Amino acid sequence: MKKILITGGAGFIGSNFVRHMVKKYKDYMIVNLDKLTYAANLNSLNDIVNYPNYKFVEGDIADREFIFNLFEEEKFNIIVNFAAESHVDRSVEDPGIFITTNVVGTQVLLDASKEYEVERYHQVSTDEVYGDLPLDRSDLFFTEDTPLNPSSPYSASKASADFLVSAYNRTFGLPTTISRCSNNYGPYHFPEKLIPLIISRASKNQFIPVYGDGQNIRDWLHVYDHCSAIDLIIHKGKVGEVYNIGGHNEKTNIEVVKTILKDLNKPESLIMYVKDRPGHDLRYAIDASKLENELGWKAEYNFETGIEQTIKWYLDNKDWWQNIKL
Repeated sequence: MKKILITGGAGFIGSNFVRHMVKKYKDYMIVNLDKLTYAANLNSLNDIVNYPNYKFVEGDIADREFIFNLFEEEKFNIIVNFAAESHVDRSVEDPGIFITTNVVGTQVLLDASKEYEVERYHQVSTDEVYGDLPLDRSDLFFTEDTPLNPSSPYSASKASADFLVSAYNRTFGLPTTISRCSNNYGPYHFPEKLIPLIISRASKNQFIPVYGDGQNIRDWLHVYDHCSAIDLIIHKGKVGEVYNIGGHNEKTNIEVVKTILKDLNKPESLIMYVKDRPGHDLRYAIDASKLENELGWKAEYNFETGIEQTIKWYLDNKDWWQNIKL
C-alpha cells in the first residue's frame, strides 16, 4: 500500500484532491496534514472522514521536529504539497507569514523527503510566479520556460519555494515535480476569493467590489480538472520537470461577475468598482500543451458548464459557507 501525504488538505484545492485520491485509490493510504488556519475547513471532507484509507493529522509544515517525527512514523512514498498562504491581499498586509509557511515550510518538507527517501515530492505552485502578461497581446502565454517574475509577496514566496524544489532535485537528486496552475474555481472555495465572494454577496443582494475597471484577465481552471492533472503528474510526470495546468478559459473579472449575476438573476447595479489592488497583475494565460502532449491530460470543463455547476453547488450548500467569518 502506497502512503501519500497531502499537505494543506483541508483547504480548497487540497480538500478536493484528498477526496479525489481517497475515492479513486482504495489501495492507497491518504494522510491529510493541515494546520487548520482560517481558510481550512474539515467540514469539506465530511463525506470521506470514515473511509479506511483516509487519515487526518493536524500540524504545521514549518515545524521541523513535528514533520520529521511524522515522516519517521508514517514512511511516506509520495508528498503533495498544497499547504500555503494564498490570498494576495493578505500578503500585501502581512508578508511575513507567507515566507514562513510557503518558503520555510517547503524547505522543511524537502529536508524530510530527502532524509526519508520519498519516491516523489510534488510542489503545487501557481501561474502567478510568472508575473503577468499585457492585455493587448492575446498571442502571449506562460510556458514552463517563462522566467519567473512575481509581483506580490504571495507570488514571490511561491516562486522562492519553486526554486528550492528545483535546487533539491539538482543538488541532492530528490525526485521532484512542480505544477503551476491558473485560477481555480469549484466546490469548497473559501468565500474571500472572487467567484464564491460574488455568489455569496449577490445571493444576499449585497454590493460586489470589483478592483479597478474589472478588465484584468484570468484563465479559469475547474478544481476537478486540476486534481486529475496532479494525479497524472505524480504517477507519470518526469522527475525534475515543471508542468503548467490551464483551463483555456480566459475571462475578464467583470465578465465573471456579470456571468454570475445573470445566472442568479441579479442586477448589475450591485457592482461597485473600488480602488485597484497594489501591483495588480493584468493578465494570466497558461500554455498547458506540455502536459497535454506528453502526459495526455485534457481539461473536461469549459467555463460555461463549470461556473453553472459551481453556482448550483454554493446555492445547495449554504450551510457550508454561511457560517465562515471573513
